[in-house]
Amino acid sequence: MNRRDLLVAMAASAVVGGKLALADPGPIMSSTVIDWNSVPVKINDHGASRQFFDTRTVSLEHFELHVTTLDAGKMPHPAHAHPNEEMMIIQQGTLEALSNGEWKRVGPGSVIFNASNQLHGLRNVGTGQAVYHVINWKTAATPAA
Repeated sequence: MNRRDLLVAMAASAVVGGKLALADPGPIMSSTVIDWNSVPVKINDHGASRQFFDTRTVSLEHFELHVTTLDAGKMPHPAHAHPNEEMMIIQQGTLEALSNGEWKRVGPGSVIFNASNQLHGLRNVGTGQAVYHVINWKTAATPAA
C-alpha cells in the first residue's frame, strides 16, 4: 500500500466513522417517573407545550411524549400525515379532530389515534384552552418517510 492508498483509506474510514457517529440514536430509556412541574413550558403562537421525552426504548426506535395547551380557536399546525403512529388523550377542553376525512368533536377523556400516513388535524373549538397529551412511536415496521 502506498501513501496515496493509505490517505484514501483513512479518509474513507473517517467518513464512515462520522456517519456511524451521527446515526447513534442515543441511550435507551429505562423505567422513569417525570414530575409535571419539572418539565419546562415552551410558549408558542398557539398556546404552549411541554416535552416530556423524545428517545428510544428497548422495543421502539422512537418514543415521544409531549403535552400541548391549545388556545381557543387555534390549530397547532395544518392537517398533515406522517409515517409514525400517534395517540392523543384529551385532558381538558373541546377539540375537533380530522380523522378519516371527517371532523369529529371530542372532549376530556377522549382518545384520538392517528394511523401511519393518514391525513389528520386538530383544532380547539371550545371557549377556553384545551390540553392534550401526544404520544408518538416508531418501530422497525414503520414505513419510511
